[in-house]
Amino acid sequence: MPEVSTGVSIGSNIFEEANRQLIICNACRYCEGFCPVFRAIETRRQFGKGDVFYLSNLCHDCRACYYACMYSPPHEFAINIPQILSEARVASYQHWSWPALLARSFKERRVRTLLAGSVIALVAVLAMILVPADRLFAAQTGPGAFYRIVPYLAMVIPAVTLVFYGFLIWSRSALRFWSETTDTKTEAGGLREIVTALADAMALRYLKGGGPGCTYPEESPSESRRVYHALVFWGFLADFISTTLAYIYQDLLHWLPPYPLTSGPVVFGSLGGIAIIIGVTGLIGLKLKSDRAPEGAGAYGLDYTFLIVLGLTALTGMLTLVLRETSALGSLLIAHLALVAALFLTAPYGKFVHALYRTLALVKYHAEEKQAARSV
Repeated sequence: MPEVSTGVSIGSNIFEEANRQLIICNACRYCEGFCPVFRAIETRRQFGKGDVFYLSNLCHDCRACYYACMYSPPHEFAINIPQILSEARVASYQHWSWPALLARSFKERRVRTLLAGSVIALVAVLAMILVPADRLFAAQTGPGAFYRIVPYLAMVIPAVTLVFYGFLIWSRSALRFWSETTDTKTEAGGLREIVTALADAMALRYLKGGGPGCTYPEESPSESRRVYHALVFWGFLADFISTTLAYIYQDLLHWLPPYPLTSGPVVFGSLGGIAIIIGVTGLIGLKLKSDRAPEGAGAYGLDYTFLIVLGLTALTGMLTLVLRETSALGSLLIAHLALVAALFLTAPYGKFVHALYRTLALVKYHAEEKQAARSV
């Protein structure tokens, strides 16, 4: 067994430390029923960089293992799986991202802040320069009111560009994930494994913490983190449906916004916005109260940046809806568009990427389970 240390070694030896802790876990197996991480551990004897990256993204940070472990600090083995996997997870985000300069935002708050802040400032400055004051600060009503402030193409072209850019980065990252975490002996996930993984991700199945809920923010199990996550996820999906319906209304049916309060885009957008605001507020509240001992330092700031930008995006969207017939529409619309741009530009370089890697990790996990069942 590797040499025992008196604490978690985070830094250049992150993979050595992860290997040390995971080998001890593999010998103990007390937590094998908690989540897929420990079942995946049992199929390995040593844990290289690819294994650690895979397991770190399979981990849902429920922290049940930390509080159940008899070898967690202050024991001399200093087993802290949530912390070491959290640090490895952030390292994997940076490793698989591109270009390297922007990938630094995963670990450097100033790069992350500069990236989001620059986009928001750019949109605001362009609006002040290009949008006449009599449109920006005056009430706009009737069909096409939004486009009298910001032209349709000025909204669509940057949005499509950012989505396409993010898709390219995520596609490249997904390929790197699969190539670096899967050896030639492992089967690729088929349709069944993909569907099962998507179902697990959408149901947030492994945020149950082994059954009664995550031991988060404190040691007692609670479903609150899973509920707030679900609100954010399904709220985001509702907003996507709202955007899709708005496209159908405008470009296929030729109905210009703003739409009635009872219309599909407004109903789904409102439900999504409210769900995101509640979910983000709840997650930030849990994070503020959470035990810092099992938490990776790099993930802390990454979570806050994502939650704050997402929450403000939803909030300005709801305010734009509520005050759309007042003179505040122009300012709120610009603020909302700036935050949307910041959210999508930082999507490949922030916590948003966990949705991609966790789903891929679940696909790989189910493929390994299928292969193991065949070999029995």
